[in-house]
Amino acid sequence: MTSLTRNLAMARSMWSYPNRWVLVAIAALILATGTTGQASTSISQGSVVGVDQATISEILDVFHKADAAIAAENLDGVMALYATQYNYHGLRQADIRKIWSELLREYRDITNTHFFSQIVNVGSGSNAIIEITCTGRLSGISKTTDLRVPIDSWYEEVHFLTREGGAWRIRGNAGETPRALPFGTAPHPLF
Repeated sequence: MTSLTRNLAMARSMWSYPNRWVLVAIAALILATGTTGQASTSISQGSVVGVDQATISEILDVFHKADAAIAAENLDGVMALYATQYNYHGLRQADIRKIWSELLREYRDITNTHFFSQIVNVGSGSNAIIEITCTGRLSGISKTTDLRVPIDSWYEEVHFLTREGGAWRIRGNAGETPRALPFGTAPHPLF
C-alpha cells in the first residue's frame, strides 16, 4: 500500500461517521461566522441524553448563567459556577479565576457556543457526576485592536458537572493530566 493510498484509507475511515461531519461543519461555521457576539448552548439533534428533562434544564441554566455573567463581565458570577473541588489538569479554581480575570481585562463581548452531543449521569446521590460531551468555541473582541479573536475552541471535550450547594457546578473535564501537551494542542480549562 502506498503512502497516498494509506492516508486516503485513514481519512476515509476517520470521517466515515456521519456525526463527525455534522460536528466539524458546525464548528467550522461557528469559527467562520463567530463575529455575531451571541452566546448559545444547545443539544445537538440525535444526541445521547441519559438524564431527565429537569436535569437538562438545570444543566442548561448553568451555561446560561455563565453567558450572562460573562456578558456582564462579572468575574464573581462566572466563578460561582465552578465547583470548589474544580480540577482540570492540575488547574484549580484560583487558577481559573486568574484566567477569567485576564480574559475580562483583555477582551469585551466575550461569547461562547456549546453543542452538546451526549449528556450522561454517572453515579448517584451526592456522588453523581454529569458528563457532557461538547463541541464549541469562545471568542471576544480585543480591547487593544477592536478585532474579534478566537480564544478557545474544542471538539468532543467531556465536561464534568457535580452537585454542590444545591446546584450543578463545573468540576473539570475528562482526561488524564499529561506531562507535556502534544505539539499544536492547548488545554481547555474554561468550559
